[in-house]
Amino acid sequence: MADGLALGRWALGSMETVRVAPGLYRGRSLFDGSSVLVRPVLDPQRAQVDYWVGHDREHLSARIMAKVLPHAQGCVVCLMAWRSPDMSDARWARLIACHEAEIHLIQSILETPRRSLRRSSQ
Repeated sequence: MADGLALGRWALGSMETVRVAPGLYRGRSLFDGSSVLVRPVLDPQRAQVDYWVGHDREHLSARIMAKVLPHAQGCVVCLMAWRSPDMSDARWARLIACHEAEIHLIQSILETPRRSLRRSSQ
């Protein structure tokens, strides 16, 4: 979840990520093709990743959080988003729908044998 390159496989608003600086990645939105910067920050003690997002590396905001919780059959992955004051109802609804789809993408990635994941993350 903290791998910025892997983020580009499941984050619909930041697909095809590329590293632009240490810990900083640029991805492309599937919706409008715009680019966005993402800095994933891992807190291993809390099993949490905070995603700092924006268009200017000097003004990123903590907008998304992923938490991985242990579970009897493996783990539970939770995504949480903070709604900015300027976000329209339509954009917020789209973000909620995206997170539902992204959870399914993450599950698929986690259930895929490692062999096939290596090729796509290189």
